[in-house]
Amino acid sequence: MEIAKWILVVIYFIVALALIILTLIQSKEDSGLSSTITGSSTNNFFEKNKSRTKEGKQKRWTVILSIVFVILTIVLGIVYMA
Repeated sequence: MEIAKWILVVIYFIVALALIILTLIQSKEDSGLSSTITGSSTNNFFEKNKSRTKEGKQKRWTVILSIVFVILTIVLGIVYMA
């Protein structure tokens, strides 16, 4: 059982590190006040295919890793309570 705990902890730290790195390399999404004044259009080719771009894939992996992080946090909490 101790080996399983250590394996879960190592996986937990790897996921946490990957999540931190992915979060830091993502670009800022909002345009600020300039989009309010000029009005940004969301009906263009880029907005329709945003999930296929590098930023879209980074965002998807960030969501996936954050879900895995939460699940591992709950599992480690249960394992260390027993």
